Amino acid sequence: MPGSIQSIERAAAVLRLLGSTERPLGLNELAAALDLPRPTAHGIVRTLRDVGFVDQDVETSRYVLGAGLRELGRGGWDPHDLRARAMNWADSLAGSSGLAVVLGVATGRAVRLVHHVFRPDGSAQRIRTGEEQPLHATALGKCLLAFAPVATPPARDLDLQRWTGRTCVTVAALEGHLGVARRRGWASDVGEYETGVGGAAAPVRASGGMVVGALGVVGPVEDLFGLGGELRPWLAEQLVGAAREISASLTVTP
Repeated sequence: MPGSIQSIERAAAVLRLLGSTERPLGLNELAAALDLPRPTAHGIVRTLRDVGFVDQDVETSRYVLGAGLRELGRGGWDPHDLRARAMNWADSLAGSSGLAVVLGVATGRAVRLVHHVFRPDGSAQRIRTGEEQPLHATALGKCLLAFAPVATPPARDLDLQRWTGRTCVTVAALEGHLGVARRRGWASDVGEYETGVGGAAAPVRASGGMVVGALGVVGPVEDLFGLGGELRPWLAEQLVGAAREISASLTVTP
């Protein structure tokens, strides 16, 4: 059988060492305590810092356990932190697209909206933050099904309730939609949850590429899709670009 991976063992040792003391540790202390060459210790702790598992004091350069470790027990990014990182880009996307913007996370068999930016046209709208929507009938939900399969149930285990005449109500149809979403990098719904209202959503990724949420635009079907039912290219570009920028912000520790 293959042996253990030394770099992972060393990273685990660094975390255990930092967790065993109540004071920050310097690089030399870490290297000496673990009998590692200083460059090796530096490479390990720098990587752990970059993914949020270790924090480094700006003034002393000493290290402590990072906030990212707490996210492991919560199953991903805290929704409040995720919303805070996404707000500026979501506002910008709403302004440039003229559409409502939503940010959602997987929660059991639904997608929960953790942020909602109104359409900037002054029309009557209601805040939807906190609302739960079906995974199989919304762009946000299908995006999470396609790109975060570990955090969501398999399509065969979902209650494929019909919401409109366009809703996917068979496993085969839904899996077909998910396959298309994976190929093009975003998911869509063309009036599948609310008649006449469409959406498109792209995955939001944290360190290592793990999908922690989905960013979407929502509006009248005719505003999002052309005559052939394809998402307007300029809108797809803006959506994917905003999701990419939010993802980049998640790889930087506060």
